[in-house]
Amino acid sequence: MVKMTRSKTFQAYLPSCHRTYSCIHCRAHLANHDELISKSFQGSQGRAYLFNSVCVGWRKRVNRRQQHLLKDLRLEGRPSWGRVFISCKRTIYHSPQLVPGHIPGVNVGCGPAEERVLLTGLHAVADIYCENCKTTLGWKYEHAFESSQKYKEGKYIIELAHMIKDNGWD
Repeated sequence: MVKMTRSKTFQAYLPSCHRTYSCIHCRAHLANHDELISKSFQGSQGRAYLFNSVCVGWRKRVNRRQQHLLKDLRLEGRPSWGRVFISCKRTIYHSPQLVPGHIPGVNVGCGPAEERVLLTGLHAVADIYCENCKTTLGWKYEHAFESSQKYKEGKYIIELAHMIKDNGWD
């Protein structure tokens, strides 16, 4: 659920019934377990996970209509925009792409892309960070220069040193 005031947007939470990964420093939700692709990656501070998508920021257009807020939003790693109506009591999904477990929030920010030589070769990557506590979490693969690494494009690395498991882990 997204909590909002007139001047500030607070962090968003994925549904509590879903297994999620959260920032170890502030517990902001970062990604849904269903978006996990691989646990076999290496970051600058040790092991890291590759995700298909993460909770990213809202598109900046907000309109007030009676008791509801109307927002256009996008889940990074998904091709299209959706629309969600947020009321005081519940969230009503207007778009079929927006299903519980794929609710983007304001929790993960993305910096500018730059070329880096990583363990698997040259890539264009952008650092991702926690919007709540500003901790650098990992990076997003913008472009892979080697054909064998193209599968990483548009995917996200989050280092284990910066995340913990939250909700529904038995």
